[in-house]
Amino acid sequence: MTEKHLEKATFAGGCFWCMVKPFDTQPGIEKVISGYTGGHTENPTYEEVCGGKTGHAEAVQITFDPEVFPYDKLLDVYFMQTDPTDAFGQFVDRGDSYRPAIFYHSEEQKKAAEKAKADLEKSGRFKKPIVTEIVPAETFYPAEGYHQDFYKKDAAHYEGYRKHSGRDQFIDSHWKG
Repeated sequence: MTEKHLEKATFAGGCFWCMVKPFDTQPGIEKVISGYTGGHTENPTYEEVCGGKTGHAEAVQITFDPEVFPYDKLLDVYFMQTDPTDAFGQFVDRGDSYRPAIFYHSEEQKKAAEKAKADLEKSGRFKKPIVTEIVPAETFYPAEGYHQDFYKKDAAHYEGYRKHSGRDQFIDSHWKG
């Protein structure tokens, strides 16, 4: 039996609660961790990140098997969860800590992300420019335990938040149909 070759992908797309389930439910995904990255504070807390002074974004780090679920498909899932034209937050969550960003772990990931962003821009799906950042992955700090797998731990709270955030309405109007 051959050993699996696993890779990491890191994405910021607003509230990390809403970014876990779309990836966690795909084949070849080993784990999805909610956390913080892209800033200047070591070991930030949720309160510090939401306070906007750490430079970090709420993000998810995905461990995946590229033979089962390639990085290009992760990018497709990622873009379909976000408003890639809004650099100042996502849906009801506003501020730098909710900015959309792809944190690449290799040159191959960087090239794939740049191509996916350019293809989305050319598609004409959005009238405004695609502003999702594509930046090198930095230290990823896992969020506090109560944030992990939130959609499973507190499904009613998760579903209520997601429904009222505007995310699902945006996805339905821009990605479905």
